Amino acid sequence: MNGVHDMGGMQGFGPIQPEKNEPVFHARWEARIYAVTRALGFWGKWNIDASRYSREVIPQADYLRMSYYEKWFAAVTELAIARGLVTRAEFQGGKPARGSAKQKPPLTANRVPAVEARGASARRNVPSMPQFRVGQNVRARNMHPLGHTRLPRYARGKLGVIDRDHGVFVFPDTNAHFLGEKPQHVYSVRFESRELWGTQASTRDFVYIDMWDDYLEPV
Repeated sequence: MNGVHDMGGMQGFGPIQPEKNEPVFHARWEARIYAVTRALGFWGKWNIDASRYSREVIPQADYLRMSYYEKWFAAVTELAIARGLVTRAEFQGGKPARGSAKQKPPLTANRVPAVEARGASARRNVPSMPQFRVGQNVRARNMHPLGHTRLPRYARGKLGVIDRDHGVFVFPDTNAHFLGEKPQHVYSVRFESRELWGTQASTRDFVYIDMWDDYLEPV
């Protein structure tokens, strides 16, 4: 979807200033929000793409005001309410509703190290014919979906070349809305910097973007 979260290529935000020796978390509450988000995700009520989409629909003024983990907190709150893990009244009151069933969490503390070490992959070992080949000229579709997408605005309608086929992965645009995984090939597509940013960009620079079959069309 088009929104304030898709900041690639946007002007007016000033230079990026990396924080030297930046810690993993700047405050203890950030670590707690990370842990809560991961733990709630193990209930299987949503997926990573739905989680990303829930942050994308945060109102623009709030999105620009919030810190990174404030966005996580706002998103996981709305997901938990929407998917029936908690009611809004329970969340606001901090107490379970009278008579509500006590549930055993699927992710317990003793399992965390193994879960973190294993990680999770969106790769799928299913038969899927690639729609494009390495070296082929392609164009990123000029599409503006109302829902979730991983196709950045600055690349839409631009010409590139298939550099690498990564294999078959879950399609985030459908997965985010619980419409199925629709696994398909993902490619690393090379774009000339000038194709994306105009003649002021360097002729020596290239941008590589991972794109699914459904994001591309042949030239």
